[in-house]
Amino acid sequence: MPSIALFVMAVLILLVLGLARLYLFPVFRFKKPTGPYGIGTLTYPVKDGSRTEIFQEDPRTKRELMVQVWYPAVDDASAERAPYVPDAGAVTKELARLYRVPRFLFHHLRYVRSHAMPSAPIAVGNGDGFPVLIFLEGLAGFRQMNTFQVEELVSHGYIVAAIDHPYAAACVVFPDGRRTAGYPIAEMKELTAPSLDAAEHPPVLNGHVLEEGIIPYFAEDVRVVLDELAKWNEADPNGILTGRMDLRNVGVFGISLGGIVAGEVCQADARLKACLIIDAPMTRNTVANGLRQPAMWITRDAETMRQEGWSPEDIDQHQRTMRAVFERSPNDGYFVRVADYFHVNPTDIPYWWPLLTRLLKMRGRINWRRAHAITNDYTLAFFNKYLKGVSSDLLEESGGKYPEVQLEKKRV
Repeated sequence: MPSIALFVMAVLILLVLGLARLYLFPVFRFKKPTGPYGIGTLTYPVKDGSRTEIFQEDPRTKRELMVQVWYPAVDDASAERAPYVPDAGAVTKELARLYRVPRFLFHHLRYVRSHAMPSAPIAVGNGDGFPVLIFLEGLAGFRQMNTFQVEELVSHGYIVAAIDHPYAAACVVFPDGRRTAGYPIAEMKELTAPSLDAAEHPPVLNGHVLEEGIIPYFAEDVRVVLDELAKWNEADPNGILTGRMDLRNVGVFGISLGGIVAGEVCQADARLKACLIIDAPMTRNTVANGLRQPAMWITRDAETMRQEGWSPEDIDQHQRTMRAVFERSPNDGYFVRVADYFHVNPTDIPYWWPLLTRLLKMRGRINWRRAHAITNDYTLAFFNKYLKGVSSDLLEESGGKYPEVQLEKKRV
């Protein structure tokens, strides 16, 4: 009898552990996008033969990127769905290393599927093609880290190209199997610092003196991808995107490091017609020059940042520089502040660990699904207005649909 009791107890413990794991690390499903289009996806390597890869010691090494494109597609309920993170084994290994946490925290991500269909037929749309958006990831993130937002945009008739910046991303895997592991977070922040504030002693990376920090280097990645998009629109190697991109209407959006890069490239490249920045300080170049494009910031107030544990210096840098660019730029601007909105709220992270992010207070008190809805609705309203010419009452005043949102607008 004792052996039977021990056996039953062991089975019960395993069941409890199994249920706990399912609850703590769920193999989740993204909310179904609300737009009329299905979603297709393609991935491309991009090589910039004109630039040295400054993260490598060999000066002959050229900069290479990976770009994933999502596009409106003909929906097919029976079609295969793309993995959320195609290179999940490599990416999660590096996420664990960079954040110094156990790898098992990310293990379930390899089983998650997106709504996207690999190489699906593109939707008909209109004769002008679909407007194009470029998404820029956060530091030590990956190109799919805002899938909740990307899929919603694509379902409403946008093509979205997400750039993996090697060494800023957690891990970039190239088609031939080569990998670039993310640069240590603290060291990347040191390289970024002179982009935000002038440094008496600029950092040096493999012999390259970074007077303006690393952000202009990442901004150049965006300009290279803009060139590639034009080539794919002329002759897509996959035969899907040819002639289907409206490159007269291109916008960019990014979160955290990606938001910093978005501001930097927008003040330098007139091909970008609209700029959305999510919770990121602005570079000194952007503060000095402003943004020629209509711009939106989705962020929170200083008190919310204090509650999250940000330092006074970081809070001041974020609030001061975002506000300066909003007020000085010679075009329309929108400053969207969401109550109880923490830094991970406008990312996929709440999907990864819905219970842990609440228990560890990683996300704000706002319901995370509502935070996603706010992020998506303001993103879509902004790009619809400036890339499609479709107005929205959401951009007119605070309150209404989302009482927790404080909206300031500047019309020129």
